[in-house]
Amino acid sequence: MHKIIVLTMLLFVFVAAPGCSTKHEVEVKPVEIKPIHITIDVNIKVDKALDDFFSDIDKEADEIKDK
Repeated sequence: MHKIIVLTMLLFVFVAAPGCSTKHEVEVKPVEIKPIHITIDVNIKVDKALDDFFSDIDKEADEIKDK
């Protein structure tokens, strides 16, 4: 009886062992990085801000010319 159990266990090990292996493959593709071009037009805001800033100076300059 003992030999039958041992033989059954050995048979199970030899049959089950090949099915326990796993294989993993990971494919790494190169990442393409493209440049990003961003154009921001802030000239209008700056121009308006400068007009507001220098408006009092321009008024004084006009008054000087009128004299």
